[in-house]
Amino acid sequence: MPVPVRAALIAALFLVPVPAPAPAQDVELRSLDGTVTLEGNLVAFDGAYYQLDSAYGRLTVAAEGVSCAGPGCPDLSSFVAEARIAGEATVAEGLLPALLAGFAQDRGMALAGPETTGEGLVYALTRRDGSTAARVVVAPGTSDSGFLALLNGDTDLALTLRAPTEAERRADRAGAPDDPPLIRRVRVIGLDALVPVVAPQNPVDALSQAELAAIYTGEIDNWQALGGPDAPVALHLLEPELGLAQTFATAVLGGAPREPAAGITTHASALALATAVARDAYALGVTAQSARGTTRSLPLAGACGFSQGADPNAVKAEDYPLTAPVYLYLAPRRLPQLVRDFLAWTETEAAERVVAEAGYVNQSLTRTPLALQGTRLANAVAAAGEEVPLAELQRLVETLGHAERLSATFRFADGSVDLDAQSRASVARLAAAIEQGAFDGRRLVFVGFSDGGGRAEVNLRLSLRRAETVRAAVLAAAEAADPDRVTLDVDAFGEAMPMACDDSDWGRAVNRRVEVWLD
Repeated sequence: MPVPVRAALIAALFLVPVPAPAPAQDVELRSLDGTVTLEGNLVAFDGAYYQLDSAYGRLTVAAEGVSCAGPGCPDLSSFVAEARIAGEATVAEGLLPALLAGFAQDRGMALAGPETTGEGLVYALTRRDGSTAARVVVAPGTSDSGFLALLNGDTDLALTLRAPTEAERRADRAGAPDDPPLIRRVRVIGLDALVPVVAPQNPVDALSQAELAAIYTGEIDNWQALGGPDAPVALHLLEPELGLAQTFATAVLGGAPREPAAGITTHASALALATAVARDAYALGVTAQSARGTTRSLPLAGACGFSQGADPNAVKAEDYPLTAPVYLYLAPRRLPQLVRDFLAWTETEAAERVVAEAGYVNQSLTRTPLALQGTRLANAVAAAGEEVPLAELQRLVETLGHAERLSATFRFADGSVDLDAQSRASVARLAAAIEQGAFDGRRLVFVGFSDGGGRAEVNLRLSLRRAETVRAAVLAAAEAADPDRVTLDVDAFGEAMPMACDDSDWGRAVNRRVEVWLD
């Protein structure tokens, strides 16, 4: 017989309410010592937890703590986990299969597929005896289609190369008002970059954002205006519904209602674009660094003389202004155990190696001493003046001269202390490294910098506030860390070491940052 009082007590201890409707069947869940029984309709089972509609409401029960009786009980020995992923085809058909294969290998399984079905691309994780442990359905498409599937409840994970639009955020809040918002249900699984590319024999060696915008709106149509030969520029872009194309429209063209240049050739994939550009000495494309093929990517230059290429360290630190994180947005419900295990695995060193081998940039922490950052120091000297006196530059060198810069960098909107998604991911990774003792006996200094807009003393105060914000966020995330084993300090230098020119929005955004230095 059921034991209502004990059932209510155990519900309070290890059961939590869960939404999500599904077909239900009568079952009885009994604790292994036989003292507690719950009856109700089995809504779902994910391989580790039962979801039960009971007299106490919707409950989630750990399978390892109970036995199940009734016609609706799943067969635990032959259970096949199900997961659904929808979104960007470039990643869904490139990086994602590599990550799934790495995850399967880590679990002592193999990855089979994909099999093309009406649902999409179906991968199977198989055990050593050949039986299927999990089935992953991947629907390649666009960032738009990934967000749409997520908002409609048709996928567990949305794979995107852009952040959600305001309309998508509103739709998410309307559909799941009691759940964390989209910006809190996101993981960054790798990094890419949006780069201008040319054929190897093209003599142009850099372009500015302003020049890119002028080229793609038809204001510049000949390579001669860019220091190249007297020949028309043949333009290539990704199709407008792809996430990187939308990033280009927002970050480079500014989202302004400007007419695009005539005769732009669009491509359904980054690989197709790179192939076309590589064949034409007078072609220019904008595509993913991970899929540039045999083309040559050009650094982004500024009118003040600073330039930055999309090398891995610059992308990892967001010093390159068109960094493109690979996002996984999570459905607002308890995800299947398989999905949760996969998400946890993507933060391991093994997963970081897979990301790098697939041509993307991983988020593992790297160190660079100040002595190897001559360009940054040259920028600091070039930008010095009345508001950044020699004494401040000397203090900077004295403070950081014997330290190493970590690749984790944190960036903010203009006048804001709110971190972006990639920065929030960096908080988690840095906190995990601190908890694991990676910096025991050392000193971490969170160093704030600003753009050059406004008065220097105001910028200095704001950059210090940002450094304090990041330090507090890392401390809050590193709950298991021993505060006596590592020292976390803050400092700020305002506009003393710019990474880009302040004559554009993206240049100022790159300059507003908090760096982490290991002393």
